[in-house]
Amino acid sequence: MKKDLDLFISITEKLLQAEIDDPVLKPVPIKQVLSELDLQLADEPAVDSEFVKTLEELVLTTPRTATKLFFNQLFGGRQSRAVLGELLSVMLNGSMYTYKVGGPQVVMEKQILEKFAQLVGYGDDAHGTLAPGGSMTNLMGMLMARDWKDPEARHEGVTKKMIAYTSEACHYSVQKNAAFAGIGRSQVRFVATDDHGRMDVTELQKAVAADVAAGHTPFMINATAGTTVIGAFDPLVEISAVAKQYDLWLHVDGAYCGSAIFSERFKHLVKGSELADSFTLNAHKMLGTPLSCSLITVKDKKNLYSSFSQAASYLYQTADDEYNPGKISLQCGRRNDALKFWTLWKTIGTNGIEAAVDHQFDLARYAKEYVKNHPDYTLYNDDDTIAVCFNYKGIDPKTLCNKLYEHGEIMVGYGKFREQEFVRLITVNYDNSKADLDRFFEVMEQFAADQNL
Repeated sequence: MKKDLDLFISITEKLLQAEIDDPVLKPVPIKQVLSELDLQLADEPAVDSEFVKTLEELVLTTPRTATKLFFNQLFGGRQSRAVLGELLSVMLNGSMYTYKVGGPQVVMEKQILEKFAQLVGYGDDAHGTLAPGGSMTNLMGMLMARDWKDPEARHEGVTKKMIAYTSEACHYSVQKNAAFAGIGRSQVRFVATDDHGRMDVTELQKAVAADVAAGHTPFMINATAGTTVIGAFDPLVEISAVAKQYDLWLHVDGAYCGSAIFSERFKHLVKGSELADSFTLNAHKMLGTPLSCSLITVKDKKNLYSSFSQAASYLYQTADDEYNPGKISLQCGRRNDALKFWTLWKTIGTNGIEAAVDHQFDLARYAKEYVKNHPDYTLYNDDDTIAVCFNYKGIDPKTLCNKLYEHGEIMVGYGKFREQEFVRLITVNYDNSKADLDRFFEVMEQFAADQNL
């Protein structure tokens, strides 16, 4: 183990230096990977020196998501104390289903979930759990909503035409989860959005009323706190009034930007979170925790137990259910994704997390001001989001983003809202500074000029 830890340090040091020297790699074609990297598995063990060489090449040719020129996804950067927690979690190799196996790690995870529930605005009956990503925590929200509306569904299966409502700009997991939950993809109603990308509550009201009149069974509304493309926040207070009127479960998909709850300046964006029945966020997005770390909290913990608890005498042999989190998890074996978030939160405090969230919004505001004040740019969203959606000199955004990637200049993606396509710059890496955004625009503009785009 000591030898392998030394190898890990050696490769990591080379990676850190490579990230400074070449923050964005030119993509390696798949045929080149197949021909030049010895990734095949054989009956006999690899020669150690060859293994080390291949492992190092594999690491150093992988896209670099922690650098200051990576703006492509809804995560980025690297927080060292969070990485420390991740590495220790790997070394401990525990599973978070029982106190017998997890020990004090279970108590640590529970502390995170209690603080999270308090931030959302829930009371003493709240509880929660962790899962690998927002798709899974959104599935858990849907399953609890289904079982709450039709308690027999967990035993007899879905026997009614149950309807879920979500924004047309929602995350793609909603429709997948409807299939997994036995609801059916066709029973998801996509509600129109306003010009800012937020769910139109008037259209929501109409859709629910129509399904009730048709004899269907509406059961949940999935609201979004940070839509995937433009980062819009659905109006939770108004949506919750519709949920209350029709007795619907309200789930908030805050995987992307639900972390605004940490900020005094920006928590108005999730005003009404305490009115929801469940709320999820990904700590591996705005909060800078390594992938993956997704949290879900529910206003009344009985719904977690009703939907996910299952007796297993061979497993639950010590402590009470309060400290056997496998009783409220979709999974059985579950890796410790809480420790890396705890090491970060413990180190910088809630105030430090708030500052990180504020900084990301401030970076987005700075970038939007640059775009608005530059005649060669067109800005497509000017709300408080950490997405900056723009076009430059009328250049096709797909062409611009793909060429930047192919030449190893910048990793930034493009998106579409309604019929408009644009470059989508995400300021989710809170290690970035305003100078790094200046560099982004400088590199992009110079590249466009050099390529005669």
